[in-house]
Amino acid sequence: MKLRALLLLPILGSLALAEVPQPADPILSAMQQELAREKSDLVIPGMLRPYFIQYRLEDIHTYDAIASYGALTRESESHQRVVRVEVRIGSETSDSSSARGDGSLELAPADGDPAALRYALWSATDDAYKNALRAYATKQATLKTFQSAPTANDFSLAKAVTLVEPLVTLSIDRDDWKHRLIEASGLFATSPETRSFAEAVQYSSASISALVVNRYTVNTDGTMLRHGYSGYTEGVNIGGQADDGMNLGRSNGSVATTAAGLESDAALNKRVIDDLISFNELRHAPVVDAEDYHGPVLFSGDASAEVFDRLFVPNVEADRPDIGTSARTQGAYQSSYRTPILPTFLSVVDDPTLRTFEGHALLGAYKVDDEGVPVEPVDIVVHGKLMNYLVGRQPVKDFPESNGHGRTALGQSAHSRAGVVIIKSSDPLSAEALRAKLLALAKEQGRDVYSVETLSGELAPRLLYRVTPDGKRTLVRGAVFDELDQRAIRSGILAAGGKPYIAQKVGTVPETTIAPELLFADITVKRANEEQQKVPYYPPPELPKD
Repeated sequence: MKLRALLLLPILGSLALAEVPQPADPILSAMQQELAREKSDLVIPGMLRPYFIQYRLEDIHTYDAIASYGALTRESESHQRVVRVEVRIGSETSDSSSARGDGSLELAPADGDPAALRYALWSATDDAYKNALRAYATKQATLKTFQSAPTANDFSLAKAVTLVEPLVTLSIDRDDWKHRLIEASGLFATSPETRSFAEAVQYSSASISALVVNRYTVNTDGTMLRHGYSGYTEGVNIGGQADDGMNLGRSNGSVATTAAGLESDAALNKRVIDDLISFNELRHAPVVDAEDYHGPVLFSGDASAEVFDRLFVPNVEADRPDIGTSARTQGAYQSSYRTPILPTFLSVVDDPTLRTFEGHALLGAYKVDDEGVPVEPVDIVVHGKLMNYLVGRQPVKDFPESNGHGRTALGQSAHSRAGVVIIKSSDPLSAEALRAKLLALAKEQGRDVYSVETLSGELAPRLLYRVTPDGKRTLVRGAVFDELDQRAIRSGILAAGGKPYIAQKVGTVPETTIAPELLFADITVKRANEEQQKVPYYPPPELPKD
């Protein structure tokens, strides 16, 4: 996939994004017709008329298949359409919006019947308008109870944008993938490399999940959008217990914009076998020392990307503060504008215009956000200092306009969300140099240090190695990190570099994070305080003979 430039053409005060001409879309036509009618006629006598209305229709197509223990256990496919109507009462300065999001949802006809669609839009608009009137009255009464005025307007103006892209379709060889999943989930019992410990495997599953969304948007700015995305996720989940009852597992997968972009059959099977072998190694690995460790830890693999996904990204997404407060945003960086939040050698940019990186199509890439604002690269952190937040059309203090990051989860209102976050070092080290620096610290301090290769969603280490000063690595289990927080990434990172890891997530909003390996100076590693579970009382069924 080649990087394509964004071409902005002024047309009667609006923006048109260059695309291959598309035939007239009956869905967009029906939405525009109903919007024009509501814009003209929607008002209750004696009440305020809406100053902004937006219609969004989401065409959602999903496919899922799961296999366990070498047999298909579930296959499902669904297709539905949902409309969300947003109505704003008041003005850009102060309107009916609230932190919980506003509007109304309605199921839309799956066959795209224009008359039925307009009826669904009419019904949802009526509900959204009544909700907005109530919300506006409540909000104005609430604002009068506070002495301080809000620090920013409730909404920002935007030029009209027209972007009609080709429809995205779900494309996957279902029979081929079912065969892959069945084979992969049964490798624990069939592979010569794993058969010797197959009885220790208590669960083994493989899955494929596909999500395709085509989003249609029209609003009273004059914006008309039809754009979409697809995300394909393949995963394996393997686990069991150590002899002492500790639950252990290995789960991972690949994510791509197309099914063809996922791992090949051979690569999937190799990863499953590698996971099974590492699971068995965990079963026999020593438990981490009971005495807490404070010192250097090298984060590689997905670990560094997970750290930024959890500790950094949510805090630069500019969610509006609560009414009556003087804060700029919510989260850990609400008062950190123009102050250091990372080491001076690190900078961060969000660049959704980047379509590919090292041959991988990026899931978080897009041209126009879900509020109709074209996107451009945003320098979030420059030499360690926080210089920008990611902002949608709900302004925050010092950021009165959107920078193209108003994005929506399915059926939800827009919020400020990241696209393609790239963490860069001005002085990157090679992977070998980072490991050499870790060993140098071990020798200097005269003790073992740690290296982690993958984390769970709670920032708990999955594969953690104790590293001696002479470079010997020993896998340990039962550890958790402590004091891994914003302070640690502000002042505790000694060096960065090595091969960047591309973390892709479909999630509620598609995002990509590209992060280098990170060497921390002082992270606490301690033994997890968890109650051990009893091992099974009797063995599993005997495996079939070859």
